[in-house]
Amino acid sequence: MNTNVHEILDIPHRPIKMSGEIYMENDRKLKVIARDSPLSLIQVKEVFSLLPSVAYDLIAVASYGDKNKDISLMNENIAGDFFTRELDNALLNGEADVAVHSAKDLPYPLPQGLELYCLTEATVKTDSLVSRGHLCLQQLPDGARIGTSSVKRKAELLKLRPDLTVVSIRGTIEERISQVDNGYVDALIVATCALVRLGLDSRITEELPFKTHPLQGNLAIVGKVGNPALKAVFRMFDVRRAYGKATLVGFGPGNPELLTIGGDNALQNANVIFHDDLVDKDFLGKYNAAKVYVGKRRGKHSYPQDEINELVYEAAVSGKNTVRLKGGDPMVFAHGREELDFLKSRFVDVTVIPGISSGIAMAACTHIPLTHRGVASSVAFVAGHSGGGDIQTPNADTLIYYMAGTNISDIADKMLAAGRDADTPVALVHNVSLPGQKTFFSTLKELRFSVIKYPTPILVVIGNVVSFESGNARRRNVLATGTTCEEYNDGQRNITHTPLIKIQKAQNNILHRILGEKINSYQWIIFTSRYGVRFFFEILNEISFDIRALGAVKIASAGKTTTAELKKYHIYPEIESATESAEGLTAYFKEAGITDHHILLPRSDKGLKYLSDELQALGNHVTDVPVYENIFNTEASKVDLSDFQEILFASPSGVDAFIRLYGALPEGIPLIAKGKTTEKRLKFDINETF
Repeated sequence: MNTNVHEILDIPHRPIKMSGEIYMENDRKLKVIARDSPLSLIQVKEVFSLLPSVAYDLIAVASYGDKNKDISLMNENIAGDFFTRELDNALLNGEADVAVHSAKDLPYPLPQGLELYCLTEATVKTDSLVSRGHLCLQQLPDGARIGTSSVKRKAELLKLRPDLTVVSIRGTIEERISQVDNGYVDALIVATCALVRLGLDSRITEELPFKTHPLQGNLAIVGKVGNPALKAVFRMFDVRRAYGKATLVGFGPGNPELLTIGGDNALQNANVIFHDDLVDKDFLGKYNAAKVYVGKRRGKHSYPQDEINELVYEAAVSGKNTVRLKGGDPMVFAHGREELDFLKSRFVDVTVIPGISSGIAMAACTHIPLTHRGVASSVAFVAGHSGGGDIQTPNADTLIYYMAGTNISDIADKMLAAGRDADTPVALVHNVSLPGQKTFFSTLKELRFSVIKYPTPILVVIGNVVSFESGNARRRNVLATGTTCEEYNDGQRNITHTPLIKIQKAQNNILHRILGEKINSYQWIIFTSRYGVRFFFEILNEISFDIRALGAVKIASAGKTTTAELKKYHIYPEIESATESAEGLTAYFKEAGITDHHILLPRSDKGLKYLSDELQALGNHVTDVPVYENIFNTEASKVDLSDFQEILFASPSGVDAFIRLYGALPEGIPLIAKGKTTEKRLKFDINETF
């Protein structure tokens, strides 16, 4: 099978010349270049069998890939022009007029200065199995060695037979088949079209049900840009003449009136429209095209992106004028370039019509300027979900986060960690441009512990430009559910206080015993709330405890409110949590390397074990002592939640009490948590509810 190509064609090695009858302009033969493998040269003959009257000289060369057969084609770092480099250079240098390739070998994009003149029709696109003894794939013994040069073929193969040993194999088709015959491999996967072209179809054991490269079997004629006469020679055999046109259209933020004239024209001329969630489906009824929904929402994908690409491609190559209609702008957080590359790499003509991106439309629809003299001169558009990496916090005056619905508190955390002022104003805009548009105003400090369950989409706008509207907005109606509300009275809120829990002193004598017998064994007392402080000292007073006995014990406070309560008893803490939460205390103990200390933790009877567990994980000994009880306030009554723009929660028990009273957490209202522990409880219950 390893027959020399020049013997097959009975022609000298170089240059190889084959002549037809009619010469090109100026009586010059067409100079055709191709690789010097038997398959490549047969492919040239196949192309020019379509043009029997064209005279040409054939230049056969070995490409870089042909010369370096030691390089595995499964190496992901192989250059796109591995098999075409020498041919491309010959075209660009004027040494050849056209090159004939297997279409799937072409690099994307083609080198600058070259273009595809013709893509011929493929007769067969399948892969075939060539095996010793003509054994089918399922008949091969366990562990059989099977050769391929393709990562995708390997993956497809192992789906069907994971027990097989896949071997990377190189060389011409004849050289590969010889490795089956000499026993190096038991079987081989080869493109069916290659075997048929070489007259080796008798070696086909079976055609395989693999998904193959979309250009497998097609031949490509490539030449220099700017030669329409030469390109026209091949036009009648170009399968792309039957392709439809593909257009990526931006619908804008959702309001049909913001669709561009160009977008409307494309939709009018479409045979099929692939659309997503951000498009007015009723509005699409005015167009005669077939409509296919391919929307993607977090956790709810009608089709994976790869399948969407395939659907659009198949529609276009079947001759349909195809529109991929996307919310906003196709090239802003919309996979536009991915879809563009997918189609263009398969030689489908693609046009992109811009749309008004939601971030731009938001400025007009809310009157929040993205830039303003003396306030902001830079803008950054940022993905609000990580996509496998960290959420970014660019150094721009105004930041607009797209697709941020589930990461709002994380974004606020990162912005604060990056040095942004905690009082930086924030706008959260839902359903930009639509009748149901809603805008909520907040600050980074508030959003740090906020939980918002919105129907997507939502934009988060961060920067001082927000104050142009937040300052003019009416005071927010806020429902406070904790035991007090004074700390939230900042002049920007109309507070309605409906305490959902009551606080009372714990009915036990555990602390009595500790104070009387073991207090000298503790190095730390950690207070996590004002009530822990209040009832701790109330119990001390009940038993006439001499506070001077605590002189050697260090005091830690969970935040400013707790510290203010301590100061009433003339106690000044050794440390105060910088984050107003238990997380700040654990961070301090970790950084200070505090371990093997005995710690007393006066807390609620319903207090979570987070702080105790974290401190014990550092090697400390923690005694949890309930000094007060959280009980449901049976006197609390429901209010109309639609009247409020925020609901404030001070503790996990407050979240539990709210759900007990209302049945569930509301959707579409910002839920603000005081501290990470309460935030975690909110997020847990949000996920359970929705």
